[in-house]
Order: sequence, then structure tokens, then C-alpha cells
Amino acid sequence: MRINYLIILACIGASFWAWTQVTDAVFAQENLVFSYENLVAGRVWTLVTALFIHASTLHLFGNMLFLFVFGNTLEKMIGRNNHLLVFFVGGLTAFLLSLPFFPPDTGMLGASAAIFTTAAGVMLMKPLKFSWIFMMPQGLVAIVYFVYNVVIVYDPSSVPGFDANVGYIAHIIGFVVGVPFGIVWSTQWKKNLLITVVLFGVYLGLVAAFAVLFGPQSPINTFSFGSVFGQSPFHV
Repeated sequence: MRINYLIILACIGASFWAWTQVTDAVFAQENLVFSYENLVAGRVWTLVTALFIHASTLHLFGNMLFLFVFGNTLEKMIGRNNHLLVFFVGGLTAFLLSLPFFPPDTGMLGASAAIFTTAAGVMLMKPLKFSWIFMMPQGLVAIVYFVYNVVIVYDPSSVPGFDANVGYIAHIIGFVVGVPFGIVWSTQWKKNLLITVVLFGVYLGLVAAFAVLFGPQSPINTFSFGSVFGQSPFHV
């Protein structure tokens, strides 16, 4: 069995366990959700628990859909162990580097940042790999959602679909962490990056044409990366 499937099963199992078995909000905040307060208190295990537990069924479904697509592609190219390395390095690094952007008691949950890391790797290694789920090349999916998060962080009011409970900055950090992996494991990363940029340019042209023909609403927000633990944690 692919390690990616095991990661997906672990996320599903951990999330459903948390939703059905954990009724104490204080316990969840102190033992399952990652935050600056938990880190300085020595509860370092929350770095791992928060990576697998998700805040809602929609949050879980969205993340697992993207992990299924990008994780399977990446694992086929770099193997089980390296895929695990990318997933954990991306997720844990994004959690830690996101701390300065949030209040100390703000919790973070979810695998989105780690998935953005895998997406960046795929973008630089196999951007033309077609996804029948998203009906477009995976490199294009990766760059569209990266830019979407950058735009939202820069100006939340400029893009429909902004959710104050989503840790967009963690997504961006996760993506940036994935870039060096793609460079190391692809001898053609420059060519693949150029292909991705061209695809993105074509996509923007189609979006502009769509807006002219049907109005300003853009298809860029057809699916967003997505409280059950007291104070609503950021979805990452």
C-alpha cells in the first residue's frame, strides 16, 4: 500500500476520533491543537497531532482530495520515504514559521500546509501530469492555489471566499518549503517552472475571457482548502 494512502487514513481516523471521543475543549486545545502556548509549555507532540486532525468534515474532505492527487503523484516519483519526509518537513515547518503571524493562543489544525509542500514538488517535477479530478494539469492546480493564497493574504477583500479561520499564511509557507525539494529532485525544474508559468498565463487569459463574457465572478474559487475544539482553530 502506498504511504500516501496510509497518511490519508491516519488523517481520517485521527479526525473522526477527535470529533467523536474528545468532548473536553480544554483537553483538545492543550493536547491536539498546535499553538505557541502549547509549544512553550512543552507540548511538542501537538505539532504532530495537529497535522492529522482536522476541524470539520469539509476541511478534512478538501485536504484529503488534494493529498490524494498530489501525494500519489509525488510518491510515484520519489518513493515512500521521501514522500514522508516532504509531508512532515513541510507541515511541521509551516506550523512553526506561522507562529509569528498569529496570537499566542491561536490554534492550528490540518494538513493543508504539508499538502502545499507536496504540490510545489509536483509543480517542479511533473507539472503536466493531468488530474482528472480537477480537469487540469497538476502544475497549474498548484500555482493557481498558491497565487490564490498570496492574493488573499495581501488583500483579503479582493478575492471571494475569504475565511478568517483559514491559515493562508501557513499554506504559502508550506508551498515555499516544497520548492527546494522540487529543485533537488528534478534536473528540469527550470523548464517545468516555465511550463507552469505559461499554463498559468493561459489560465488567466481564460479567466479574463470568462469574466468578460459572463461577469466578474472568477472560477478560481471553485474549491477552497479547508469548530470543534472550543476556540476556533485556524485550518491549515
